Amino acid sequence: MKFFRTKKNLRNFSIQIIQLFIGALIASAGLELFLIPNKVIDGGVVGLSIMANFLVPHIPFGIFLAVLNIPFLYIAYKHMGKKFVISTIIAIIMLNICSGYVEHFQRVTNDPFLAAIFGGIIDGIGVGLIMRAGGSLDGTEIVAIIADKKTPFSIGEVVMFINLFILSGAGILFGWDKAMYSLVAYFVIARMIDIVTKGLDESYAVMIVAQDENHELLVIDELSKQFRGVTVLHGQGGFSKLEKQVIYCVVNRLEVSKLKDVVQSIDQKAFITINPVHDLVGGRFTGRSH
Repeated sequence: MKFFRTKKNLRNFSIQIIQLFIGALIASAGLELFLIPNKVIDGGVVGLSIMANFLVPHIPFGIFLAVLNIPFLYIAYKHMGKKFVISTIIAIIMLNICSGYVEHFQRVTNDPFLAAIFGGIIDGIGVGLIMRAGGSLDGTEIVAIIADKKTPFSIGEVVMFINLFILSGAGILFGWDKAMYSLVAYFVIARMIDIVTKGLDESYAVMIVAQDENHELLVIDELSKQFRGVTVLHGQGGFSKLEKQVIYCVVNRLEVSKLKDVVQSIDQKAFITINPVHDLVGGRFTGRSH
């Protein structure tokens, strides 16, 4: 049993390393082939590193990224644990290696707007994969996570506040048109990161009201068999004053269609509401459905 656990841990670590490498390779392509040659920057430490590389071109972009992240890695070790720090260090080293290789290729476009859009998409996919693997390239996000716990500001608000100064620096250094292109790239990257990190795991809260008691019992029984936890709430019709069983269930995006099919196969007149869930804490949702 001990050997099996060790073997499983080794397999998981190998998958994580592969994912970090793929993410670093994709992110370096977005940066070196689109953003950096057109003086369009991302936010955070990546953006600072691009500007530092422009001022001191004989020092590679990846070196600045590693050096500027050192104080943030120390903070992360104190607040977020050794595993996150190790994954981040591996991701930064891999990005350095990949950037050193990719930078020798010719830029894909000279149009800064196209660079902001397509570079942002590619870079966002790469960074999202790195984050899914438990790492990061940007120390400002670490500060934002800590500030979120100790201040009334959200993570997004803290990151945006920091990036306003960084993008202002890009305006002074590269010109305000490039700063505006950088703002476009920043939003594209952020959106792509959300898509990659959440992906098909995006969750939905579903509430179902069947039309009669027999249907209620059948729906509850069938959903309990086919999906993770199902909760039954006791309600009352506002007009009819009849007692109602309101069935509550949280499913992922792939399961929404299946759930509707299951309910409507039992009760075609059932009332179903579906709403996106922005956060999940606790419960049994992390388990797979049957």
